[in-house]
Amino acid sequence: MTFVVTENCIKCKYTDCVEVCPVDCFYEGPNFLVIHPDECIDCALCEPECPAEAIFSEDELPEGQEEFIALNAELAEVWPNISEKQDPPADAEEWDGKPGKRQHLER
Repeated sequence: MTFVVTENCIKCKYTDCVEVCPVDCFYEGPNFLVIHPDECIDCALCEPECPAEAIFSEDELPEGQEEFIALNAELAEVWPNISEKQDPPADAEEWDGKPGKRQHLER
């Protein structure tokens, strides 16, 4: 099992979760983070650190977020690894909690 970054991370991209990950399994895109499923050790340290509440255990995904399992796996193979906390986007608070952000995902 793994943890999955879901839709609410899009355009928020807080990196508090990255800072606590003991195995550096986060990967960074232009406006979204993903977790590499083969590297995640299911330690659960990242989940409570996410200000946007966008990280869930694979078996506890909210309804409608299932596509993010495959999306995390796909993008973790092509995006660069991130292991240090960075400043969030200037408009992250405005985007936090907005529904329907999938269309804004930048690859």
